[in-house]
Amino acid sequence: MVLRTPEELEEIKRRFLERYKGSKTELNYHNDYELLVAIILSAQCTDKRVNMVTPELFKKYPDIDSLACAEVEDVKEIIKSCNFFNNKAKNLVAMAQMVKEKYGGKIPREHKDLIKLPGVGNKTANVFLIEMEGQNRMAVDTHVFRVVHRLGITDAQTVEETEKDLIEAFKTDLNDLHHGFVLFGRYICTAKNPKCEKCFVPDFCVSKENFKPKR
Repeated sequence: MVLRTPEELEEIKRRFLERYKGSKTELNYHNDYELLVAIILSAQCTDKRVNMVTPELFKKYPDIDSLACAEVEDVKEIIKSCNFFNNKAKNLVAMAQMVKEKYGGKIPREHKDLIKLPGVGNKTANVFLIEMEGQNRMAVDTHVFRVVHRLGITDAQTVEETEKDLIEAFKTDLNDLHHGFVLFGRYICTAKNPKCEKCFVPDFCVSKENFKPKR
């Protein structure tokens, strides 16, 4: 349920857009292939860590065709410092194989097609389309979930319901708000010891609790 009034939501939106409009992901990439791979690797892992492993990965497997032919064990070795590297390695190779076989080697740009790829769920697809296409979508990660609950925007208990509430609450500029909530949560409204002295929405804060979605 959306808890804030339309006026409050508009003010929250205004302040975030004022600071974060036009922001981009902190994942390093040069094309859609590298972006999708980096997003898959970023699940339950920091962008900083992902950016440390992708240079070697992309040097050895620079495109869909090369990754589709990769040995899973080789990919595991390169990304082993990422959380859940076993599953991620399997998914990356399987993703590349599906893109090559079903989509002619080109990563699809439709949400319904993206979520069919191994390792790509709703959030990953949304992040990809936000970054690559600038689409008006909301992706809810741990930062976004924590921030919007601390600001009393929603009381939804799951990622899925939180996404629906945010779409209902803000309707437009969702891509910029997504980036804004992520960056705000990463550097100011942190899970532990939030930097409240740097907060630009303190009048909307309802709690410092480290909200986490129910699985």
